[in-house]
Amino acid sequence: MHEHVFILNAEFQQNRTDWDEEERIADAVAKLNEAAALGVETIVDVTVLGLGRYVPRLQRIAAATSLNIVVATGVYTYGDVPFWFHERRPARGRPETDPMIDFFVRDITEGIADTGVRAGILKCATGERGVTTDVERILRAVARAHRATGAPITTHTDAARRNGLDQQRIFAEEGVDLSHVVIGHSGDTDDLDYLRRLMDAGSTIGMDRFGIDTLLPLERRVATVAALCAEGYADRMVLSHDAACWLDWFDPDRGDQLRTVLPNWHYRHIHEAVLPALGRLDVRPDQVRAMLVDNPRRLLAPVQPY
Repeated sequence: MHEHVFILNAEFQQNRTDWDEEERIADAVAKLNEAAALGVETIVDVTVLGLGRYVPRLQRIAAATSLNIVVATGVYTYGDVPFWFHERRPARGRPETDPMIDFFVRDITEGIADTGVRAGILKCATGERGVTTDVERILRAVARAHRATGAPITTHTDAARRNGLDQQRIFAEEGVDLSHVVIGHSGDTDDLDYLRRLMDAGSTIGMDRFGIDTLLPLERRVATVAALCAEGYADRMVLSHDAACWLDWFDPDRGDQLRTVLPNWHYRHIHEAVLPALGRLDVRPDQVRAMLVDNPRRLLAPVQPY
């Protein structure tokens, strides 16, 4: 429910010579096929504006794998909106006229650019800076686009700052049914009180950074999921890695170093390590199925606008 195929800065990519399109596509196909061989049938690629979304490339990759790839719309920023939206603002006192809403709705109802591929989920982010003016504008535009289309919402959060609660507050003010919201990166904390509050308010939480052991090691991530399953919350969690086939935030020369620091950050980690660890903590097969199959199916099911 929270993965990426590529995370790119398109402007830098277009002005460098070290990007090999065919090599990167072949590598992505190989890595996704490894996940498919373990039983993965669908991933949700939450790469949106600000992360290098390019659907024609994804179409080529999807055609070469057995996986379904659900794509997203939204804006990823911790502070300021892109200048394209900065200069296209809602009319004074009329937030419902925000051009961002129309952009998101069109991606969902008509398709992204001229690809014919429609987004299946909305994505927004709140980082360590919290709810800035522009971040709040994006959250509210995402909320309105959700209500206009029924497409679910998934988020990026800084769990240490508990800013999933800020997101829920803003979504609720916009009339969003929080059961259609995944509060992402909740698995970066083992603060059970915070996680219960998010779920008791109606949201699903994303335990979706398995493999990023530098933020929270596997043992604590697994123990948190197991504890919440024992309390009856398996129907409000989803599991993911937040991994990517290629992430250009780091210099390619540092690729081996990154793999050394985060050796488990790949699409196979949940099936190869996390599920066996959950089994050793008495998480039942039906609870695993809920987190990997039933909850995503419920979240992605069509919902009427409201």
